[in-house]
Amino acid sequence: MSSGTWLRDERTDLAAERILDAAAELFVERGVATTGMAEVAKAAGCSRATLYRYFENRRALHLAFVHREARRLGERVTGLVAGIEDPRERITAAILASVREVRATPTLAAWFGLGDAGIASELAGTSEVIEVLGASFLADAWGGDDREISSRARWLVRVIVSLLTVPGADDADERAMIEQFVIPVLMAPAHRV
Repeated sequence: MSSGTWLRDERTDLAAERILDAAAELFVERGVATTGMAEVAKAAGCSRATLYRYFENRRALHLAFVHREARRLGERVTGLVAGIEDPRERITAAILASVREVRATPTLAAWFGLGDAGIASELAGTSEVIEVLGASFLADAWGGDDREISSRARWLVRVIVSLLTVPGADDADERAMIEQFVIPVLMAPAHRV
């Protein structure tokens, strides 16, 4: 790769990040569903043509944003639960930490407000990045069974999205629900058909 290509790639990455950062501010300020591409372009200081060069449509912009933030969230949560040996407690702590981190981060919490939760749910259910993050919390419990891990990770993502859209009464209530209903299912032996 020539130095010119490297520089061009770096500029492309920086431009995309700038657009995503501008979109993040608008999502908090106006809501995800009501933020349009023209508004994002204006906030990012670029033309709509430039915006569409990086993100072909609003769904692509949303997906890129969700993937970026899921990676960041995954790194934070992984660090928070790294020292927990017991798989049941590590998964419980990872779920609760994920929910707390999203609620405490305005750019993430914006996705779960009225009118925006449907977009978040749809993207979370189709995002391979989010599924991979969920799988990382289950890998120790399920060893190398990738199909089983993937299936349970998809369900785990739905549980987290559910807690974000329909919260429990408080932290203790959410922990109790996870320990009573979620962990037994996630840790149950696979049923082979």
